[in-house]
Amino acid sequence: MLSYPDIDPVALALGPIQIHWYGITYVVGIVAAWLLLRWRGRKNLTMDNPLPGWKPEHIDDMVFYATLGIIIGGRLGSVLFYNLPYYLDHPIDIFKINQGGMSFHGGMIGVLLAMVWFARKTNSRLFNVIDFIVPVVPIGLGCGRIGNFINGELWGAPSSVPWAMIFPSSYAGGVPRHPSQLYEALLEGLLLFIILWVYSAKPRPMMAVTGLFMLGYGIFRSSIEFVREPDAHLGYLAFDWLTMGQILSLPMILLGIILLVLAHRNVK
Repeated sequence: MLSYPDIDPVALALGPIQIHWYGITYVVGIVAAWLLLRWRGRKNLTMDNPLPGWKPEHIDDMVFYATLGIIIGGRLGSVLFYNLPYYLDHPIDIFKINQGGMSFHGGMIGVLLAMVWFARKTNSRLFNVIDFIVPVVPIGLGCGRIGNFINGELWGAPSSVPWAMIFPSSYAGGVPRHPSQLYEALLEGLLLFIILWVYSAKPRPMMAVTGLFMLGYGIFRSSIEFVREPDAHLGYLAFDWLTMGQILSLPMILLGIILLVLAHRNVK
């Protein structure tokens, strides 16, 4: 069993102002994604239909809109998908993002809506825009999972594996558990980023990169859910193993397969 590195969630306190590691991880992920997109834009390594007339400031605007989608969509997704009754009773807590509570699926919907707006604003094809941005999305996912780990939240199921950890929260029960946040950081973050970055380095049919992202994330997230403790107020939703994360990820797997098939069928 490994010792959990009990890190203070507050990175810096300046009087009443507190800067949390959770927020820092989001900033790191967004800035890293923005820099990589700027680099790829200069190299013109986009899809088979390059984004016409784009300038560096277009990428800056795209990242800004995506960031709004992440924050607003991620928070609303957490509220609506995972704990709506609590937030109806405590509406002020909706704004306490620094304490955690962001939903990937809500953030994905938020970013999608932001990209719809951005594509219309720049007269670009929607899937060309999405294909361009999704290769860097796993960077933010991985950083966010590191933030979850530092917060000591979203831990895994009880386990006897040598790398199991006892998380400090009393809700964790004081038993060794899978560090599922780190599993997600490695699979949804690092590995998915490598797959998408390499795959999108060459021209691909429109929708193919987006389809691969949807398929890859859905598979990785659904797999990790088997060793991740479900939310206490939700539990398993069916068959004593199906979780909310899996229910939200299964449509992504199906949609990813459909997009890949359509993309390559269009090429033929």
